[in-house]
Amino acid sequence: MGKVTRWDHVVKGMRWGEDTLAIVILFVMTMLPFLASITRVLNISSIPASQVLVQHCTLWIGFLGAVLAARQNKLLALTREPLFKKEEGFHFGKWIAKVTTFLVLVALSWGSWELVKVEIQYPIDIAPNIPRWFAQFIMPLGFGLMAVQVYSNSYVKPIQRVTLIIIGLIFSISAIPEMIFDVLPAVPIGILIIIIALLHGAPIFVGLGGAAILFFWADYTPISAIPAEAYRIVVSPTLPTIPLFTLAGYLLAESKASERLVKVFRELFGWIPGGTPVIIVFLCGFFTALTGGSGVTILALGGLLLPLLLKEGYSRSFSLGLITVSGSLGLLFPPSLPAIIYGITAGVSVKDVFIGGLLPGLLLVALMSGWAVYQGKKDRISSTPFDFQNALNVCWNTKWELSLPILILLGVFGGFTTLVETAALTVVYVFIVEVYIYKDITLSKLPKIVIDCATLIGGVLIILGVAMGLTSYLVDAQIPILILSWAKEAIASKYTFLLMLNVFLLLVGCLMDIFSAIIVIVPLIAPLGTHFGVEPVHLAIIFIANLELGFFTPPVGMNLFLAAYRFDEDMPQIYKATLPFFLVRLLAVGLITYIPILTLGLLR
Repeated sequence: MGKVTRWDHVVKGMRWGEDTLAIVILFVMTMLPFLASITRVLNISSIPASQVLVQHCTLWIGFLGAVLAARQNKLLALTREPLFKKEEGFHFGKWIAKVTTFLVLVALSWGSWELVKVEIQYPIDIAPNIPRWFAQFIMPLGFGLMAVQVYSNSYVKPIQRVTLIIIGLIFSISAIPEMIFDVLPAVPIGILIIIIALLHGAPIFVGLGGAAILFFWADYTPISAIPAEAYRIVVSPTLPTIPLFTLAGYLLAESKASERLVKVFRELFGWIPGGTPVIIVFLCGFFTALTGGSGVTILALGGLLLPLLLKEGYSRSFSLGLITVSGSLGLLFPPSLPAIIYGITAGVSVKDVFIGGLLPGLLLVALMSGWAVYQGKKDRISSTPFDFQNALNVCWNTKWELSLPILILLGVFGGFTTLVETAALTVVYVFIVEVYIYKDITLSKLPKIVIDCATLIGGVLIILGVAMGLTSYLVDAQIPILILSWAKEAIASKYTFLLMLNVFLLLVGCLMDIFSAIIVIVPLIAPLGTHFGVEPVHLAIIFIANLELGFFTPPVGMNLFLAAYRFDEDMPQIYKATLPFFLVRLLAVGLITYIPILTLGLLR
């Protein structure tokens, strides 16, 4: 073992500080809305500006989580191989990716600092004695810490790491870039470099942020406009539900809730040929709705569900396909995080989007379950007789977790609590159930669970933030108006528009994660939907259903890569396994698109 240096102690202390602060912030985010709902019931004074504080805690957990994700090499990227590891060799494509990531982070850190300096000059309090610039300071700090992580974990040899600094200095303090770009087209070259970087492992947010920087720079607009837009979206009133519901989902995933729910569904549906796949469809839908990420469902439950299917006699191909595709079920059900983000972005009632998604979501579950039953009969899988007493017993033993959807639905639709308060109550409820009632999670395990949760949250929210900067440029450049003008001339009818929309969103779902896709694409297509007479809630459900399908559309659907990673399978095998399920889900998306009553029926 090498000698422990003073720098090692500094790094260890920084990591402890980052972890501790993330835990504290998530605790505060949970308790403030929880206490607000309690004080309202008891008719006593609540904490001043608690809602605004929670919104700004979202900003902090987003950037802190992104720092944790950078530290752990878990920032979302198009490739599976981690980019930021100390390599001895030199690969030109990876070097481009590392340099691009470092430059984008430094530029965003500088732009964020420029924003903070303006806020310091003209201070505005978000709560008693808490100025807004104090909350915003996490942005330059977060981008800066990520840049440090990229630098320190790029190469083993110091001389190779120094190349990142040299390139950064050349682009920041010299006239060379301007001389080059006076002769060559800056934006196309920059976009090409960003694409190369993404293909060699640069995080997705770097691609979005880098494109935004290029466009703003070419338009002579300060880069501080990007963090300003990031701040605006991240502190929106509804966005705190994302970290809170995600935390609840993580607590459930780390407990034995999945095992208890499997027993419940097996007793209820085990008598059906294909009952176990039906169980998996329901279970995956439940977890995906809570965590907001299909990848979490595949990674967390895949190890439990695959052996279960194989043991009952289902083929490995069918089992892999079912788990991979079921991982994207649930995004139309409350408390779907994509639905929340869509509502915020498009200015549509989140509650209406939840209501509109119920019947389409049930349709997806029904068609998937129907295919599972057909496969069970085809393969002559044995079933177990229904036993009412056993079913009653397992339901009673799992009553606390089975009550959770009722709690969420009452909170969302009953008008008793706000959406953020419902999310906080869900966290408290799950914590009490899993730690003190079932005792699946010990208090010593909680810090790791919370840190893992913060890491995922950071990976998502950093994408949302920089994507909003890119969206802002597209809107300012009147891109939606130009697209609308073209569509008016090129598209003859509503149904032609819907068909083109289906194809377009399928491609978007393959190439972009659902969160950045919503932020970037919704402002472009929402005016088109209005023009062609597509009701806004119906457009929302079409959008989310299509992107669900994009998760496992070959060749680059995100769930395909996650499944290949989780089950150690080659990609062609995953493609083959998911194809029948893809066709079933494609049928469902078609029905959702062209039968609007499925979405709008419960809203009338």
